Amino acid sequence: MARKLAMLMIAGLTFTCLGRGAEMSWTGRISDNECGATKHNKACVERCVAGGAKYVLISKGKVYSLDPQDKFKGMGGDHVKVKGTLTDAAITVTSVKEQ
Repeated sequence: MARKLAMLMIAGLTFTCLGRGAEMSWTGRISDNECGATKHNKACVERCVAGGAKYVLISKGKVYSLDPQDKFKGMGGDHVKVKGTLTDAAITVTSVKEQ
C-alpha cells in the first residue's frame, strides 16, 4: 500500500511540474480584442477597453489574450515587452515594460 501511495505522489508531482510553463517573453503592441491586429491607435484601444473590450498583445502576427488586465491600463497602442507563461493563446503576465 505504501508503495502505491508513493508512486501516486511521484506521478502527481511529475504532472504538476509538466503542467507549469516556463516563463517566456514576447514583444509587440498592445491592442484590444475588438480590433486585434488591425489597429494600434492608443486613443481607439483605450476607448474600446473602457467600453468593455480586453487588452491583447499583437506579437509576430499572433494575438494573445493577457491576464491580469490591470497591468496594461493606459498602454493601448504601446510597444511593450511582456514576460509570463503561455497557456493556449493566453499569457499570464508577470511583468510588462514599455519598449
